[in-house]
Amino acid sequence: MDQAKYNEMEAMLHKLEDIKNSQKSIIDKINHVITGLFQHPDKDLEKAMEAAHERASENVEKIGEAIEDYEIKFNKAQQA
Repeated sequence: MDQAKYNEMEAMLHKLEDIKNSQKSIIDKINHVITGLFQHPDKDLEKAMEAAHERASENVEKIGEAIEDYEIKFNKAQQA
């Protein structure tokens, strides 16, 4: 693999990790809102935050899978 291709693929992996970390941060922020709702209950907001938490968790999972798949391609390309 030439250096330009290596750099491009490595940069993509870093971007994917950044996206995954951003999603984890969103989950953390949602959890803070949910925790705050224990003191100031709001059923509609709680329902919305639970749905957002679920979607963000699914995103982390899907991005993690994409990273794994891309790492396999990256490793194969390095061996070629």
